[in-house]
Amino acid sequence: MREGAGATTTAIALGANLPGPAGPPRTTLVSVRPWLESLLHRRGWRGLQWSPLFRTAPVGGPAGQPDYLNAVLLAWQTPQADPQELLVELQSLEDRFGRQRQEPWGPRSLDLDLLWCGAATVRSTALELPHPRLMERAFVLAPLDAIAPALVPPGSERPVGVLLEALLCAGGAGPRGGGGAAAVLRLPGEPGWPE
Repeated sequence: MREGAGATTTAIALGANLPGPAGPPRTTLVSVRPWLESLLHRRGWRGLQWSPLFRTAPVGGPAGQPDYLNAVLLAWQTPQADPQELLVELQSLEDRFGRQRQEPWGPRSLDLDLLWCGAATVRSTALELPHPRLMERAFVLAPLDAIAPALVPPGSERPVGVLLEALLCAGGAGPRGGGGAAAVLRLPGEPGWPE
């Protein structure tokens, strides 16, 4: 595996397009930051790096959903970790912030997706690592590109920047296609999310 990828990092994607108990999606993402930082520090991760926020078009799921706010948290120096345990803790945070699982790819108040966890390879009904659709999703690749364009994700031979460029040039933003570059808009930093 190439330097800076799987064995030394963990990546978590964040997204929201519905208000939750904390407020609108941006407030939810700002509010979950300290919870995620505490969770990862408690488990031994260091070197956390947050991407900027991006406004993205919905991919898959029911038509008519509002746009999402998305970001990625990259943690360096991955300790020995049980991805299944981390998944349970991420889902607990989703529940705390009002996540309701009513339909696949439906709107949500908070979505925390484990993209990869060190060099772990997992294939279960609850979790698949590396994330099987990571390289098809501009809403994940754009935030990753903003903080680590040269990083080669587990399961890929190409760096994030090249993967994103290829996806956007193909006009795809995910399984439903369409959108391309217009479907991914980097937002300026603001208090609570300065990146």
